[in-house]
Amino acid sequence: MRSLTKIIQSVPTDPLTGSIAVPVYQTSTFVQSAPGVNKGYDYARTNNPTRAVLENILAELEEGHSGFAFATGLAAIDAVLKLLSYGDEIVAVDDIYGGAYRLLTHVYQKFGIKINYVDTRNIENVKKTINNNTKLVWLESPTNPTLKISDIKTISELAHQSGALMVVDNTFATPVAQRPLSLGADIVVHSGTKYLGGHSDLLAGFVVTQNEELSEKIKFIQNASGGVLAPWDCFLVIRGIETLEIRYKQQCQTALQVAQVLEKHPLVDKVHYPGLKTHVNHEIASRQQNAWFGAMISFSLKEDTTENAEKVVCQTKLFKLAESLGGVKSLVSLPAKMTHVSVPREKRLQSGIQDSLIRLSCGIEDVQDLIEDILQAINS
Repeated sequence: MRSLTKIIQSVPTDPLTGSIAVPVYQTSTFVQSAPGVNKGYDYARTNNPTRAVLENILAELEEGHSGFAFATGLAAIDAVLKLLSYGDEIVAVDDIYGGAYRLLTHVYQKFGIKINYVDTRNIENVKKTINNNTKLVWLESPTNPTLKISDIKTISELAHQSGALMVVDNTFATPVAQRPLSLGADIVVHSGTKYLGGHSDLLAGFVVTQNEELSEKIKFIQNASGGVLAPWDCFLVIRGIETLEIRYKQQCQTALQVAQVLEKHPLVDKVHYPGLKTHVNHEIASRQQNAWFGAMISFSLKEDTTENAEKVVCQTKLFKLAESLGGVKSLVSLPAKMTHVSVPREKRLQSGIQDSLIRLSCGIEDVQDLIEDILQAINS
């Protein structure tokens, strides 16, 4: 079955009524015929029929064992981190999402978890950093916001040789372009707020596990911690997934054209987009991402100041200045003052986040209109 058909057909018809849309079970509890005797559901934190459908869809799309839906992307990340114990270590990509950095550094580090940030594009960096205490290797590929690409298959092998779990944040690539579990990863996480939902109208996070043992552990944490996704939001994500491939492929095509134009602009210093042949990891991206390179672009200005970048992001008309990404409407942001403000400036610069770095999330508007908009903002 081809991917577009697979996505559409992964959304089941309701077996009770024949409804073509998944019903929203807006209930907190379920009636039992006797104490402990029920129809598979007893309390909505533990399970909900609408959520169960969504979780099964995500597991199927990522080719995993089980899926788990959480209230936000950070709640999903938090659930995975709760697999760790005092004294454990993490090897994490240096160019990590600002919210994940904040959670790792300011919450889990004080609980005795050591985080080692490295440029995972260089396999030698990973080899040098992994040790007997490493329990998780944490990748984003592509990263947020400099679009770095790491070799998931090779790094997964290194992690497993040391007895560590491999976790990949697949938010930017989505299951349309990349399936990390098939490349050796143990766990995939998503901010479902982004491409999976696709319309900038919900918050959601997902974990997909590779085997039964990990599935049981994440299920226990999900139920014990309680940060589950509400039924209505589950319904909205399911509806978003039905158009995921169509939206994502158009957004990728748009992003490539925008990146090619930016690369030639005399005021632009660097353009970060894996689809460009000049990208340092273009070959790996081509192999891992099924020739779809994503809809995110970041670029810096030759006059590398936050002030210059602010002028640009405040001049766009179609690209709306806002946090987040992955929706049908194009967005622009300034990571140094928005998504990554929690990361110290020295750390940002070390990981490649320049003061003038501008991040674009390409939507589904006409590509020529978007090109004209970003050019007028830069030229102004």
